[in-house]
Amino acid sequence: MTGGPVGVGIVGAGVISGTYLENLTSFPDVRVLRVADLDTGRAAARAAEYGVPRPGTVAELLDDPEVEIVVNLTLPAAHVEVGLAALEAGKHVWAEKPLALDRQTGRKLLDRAREKGLRVASAPDTVLGAALQTARRAVDAGRIGRPLTALALFQVPGPEVWHPAPEFYFQAGGGPLLDMGPYYLTALVHLLGPVRRVTAAGARARDTRVIGSGPRAGTEFPVLVPTTVTALVEFERGSAQLVLSFDSALKRAGLVELTGTLGTAVLPDPNRFDPPTTLHLLGHDEPEELAPEGHPASRGTGTLELARAIRAGVPERASGELAYHVLDAMLAIDESLTGGRPVEVGSSADVPPLLPPGWDPYAKTL
Repeated sequence: MTGGPVGVGIVGAGVISGTYLENLTSFPDVRVLRVADLDTGRAAARAAEYGVPRPGTVAELLDDPEVEIVVNLTLPAAHVEVGLAALEAGKHVWAEKPLALDRQTGRKLLDRAREKGLRVASAPDTVLGAALQTARRAVDAGRIGRPLTALALFQVPGPEVWHPAPEFYFQAGGGPLLDMGPYYLTALVHLLGPVRRVTAAGARARDTRVIGSGPRAGTEFPVLVPTTVTALVEFERGSAQLVLSFDSALKRAGLVELTGTLGTAVLPDPNRFDPPTTLHLLGHDEPEELAPEGHPASRGTGTLELARAIRAGVPERASGELAYHVLDAMLAIDESLTGGRPVEVGSSADVPPLLPPGWDPYAKTL
């Protein structure tokens, strides 16, 4: 199609689909036409909950000519498989993070999209939220001077405490690095430019964990990935100390501080859309709080921005190339952790422009 709202289909009717559907069904510039899942009953229930007219199988969704963008909310191990199937069906793709589990298949996905004249964009879209857009405007305007260093911490006991089926968090594609790393590294790339080199260490606290809630509470399962990762990440315009952990009894989630030549910005949690930014400026006795300025929407914003970019024929902001660069950096961190040496990051990506003032997801523009 060349005009009008963009047709969207959701693949994967799990927990996160509720947030996506709540937002996407409220945006006039997209039409959510289908929800698909291996469990068609679960797809039907989700579709009924949000008034989506056509639940069913993935094959039915891919065969629907009105679906232009496939929102891929499957488990990480299926991201590339489902994404490639969508491309072969002539659909654009919005991928949940991480884009892929390795460089080869991530590159294959992006290259196939280019060959077919289609687009792949990827979460996280928290960087398009009012909170992080406000923070970046302040940093770009020089409020803290030239950025020098950042500190980013995500420390929690582990998702097995609350998630009724947490095994995937502790398999390939999970762990705090690949599960939470995209939020922190994407936000830092927006502020400091592409990653150049990483030096990392880490550990796996326990070889098994126990499900703490739900009908399978008490079930033991294996841990296959590092559960604490620390890294020195060197960017184009500064460096960051990054700690990601599923092993900490002391919860410190969402802490990101960016220090420049004129002060320090305490940034919003990169996994959220709404916290303020606090500036601590040299020579000022009191901190300055910057309330988020911009739209109030959350997950699904990136899909909408992709849809509008497709119609306008301009690049999308949450690009697949940016997601691939963040994946490359995370894999380099894992290689540094394993090999005990610094690792150069071979890819790069353009930092996308800020959203224009007044960008409104609830406006009808198409």
